Amino acid sequence: MEFNLSTFVLEIINFLILIWILQRLFYKPLLEVIAKRKQFIDQSLSEAKNLKLHAEQQCSLYENRQKLWEQEKQAALNELHRQLEAERRAALDKLNADLEQERQKAKVTLSRQQQELRQQTEKQALQNGAKFAGMLLQQASGPELEARLFSLLLDNLTTLPEACKLCLTTLSTKKSIPIKITSAYPLADEMRGQLEQKLTSLINSPINFQYHQDVALIAGLRMDIGAWVLNANLQHELVGFTEIGYESE
Repeated sequence: MEFNLSTFVLEIINFLILIWILQRLFYKPLLEVIAKRKQFIDQSLSEAKNLKLHAEQQCSLYENRQKLWEQEKQAALNELHRQLEAERRAALDKLNADLEQERQKAKVTLSRQQQELRQQTEKQALQNGAKFAGMLLQQASGPELEARLFSLLLDNLTTLPEACKLCLTTLSTKKSIPIKITSAYPLADEMRGQLEQKLTSLINSPINFQYHQDVALIAGLRMDIGAWVLNANLQHELVGFTEIGYESE
């Protein structure tokens, strides 16, 4: 095979023309496509990187918010427990105070009831004692006892207090003075005369003597001189004994 220079040169020229055509029509657009594709890929990677960074930031922010929320929730729970404990203690203290107040009220009420019961018992005992004493005195009393009480009455009229004498002097200004004399037993005429003589010496006015009998006096007399009552009888003494018992309670 012979080497033909012209053919070789033509082949070279054809090859160069082919290379130019390829570079002009195929390689250059391909490079542009590759460059655009690379730019798109780089942009996509950058956006993905930015998205990843944003996601990481959002995740960190969420975690921080989650921790902060947990802390706030725990603080709120602690505050709620503290308030509930404070309210429970306040309610318990109030309940204890109310119970103590009720106990004090019950104690005072019980003490008052016991005192009233004791007073009623003592009152009943005094009344029973007075009744029993009255029964004994009724059985033991008689004209002799009334005569002794009459003598005591006359003696007391002789030694009246100044206030009583002043009261009788005031009565002396009236024209007629009614004096009611009540006795357990009928008074003998001699006893009536002694009593009238004594009262006449004390009152310088006409006296209207009115005599009555009342067995409830047991023994002795009661004189009603206006608003003044003079007692010298066992019934009055028994009543006075009972009243003294009431006053001493």
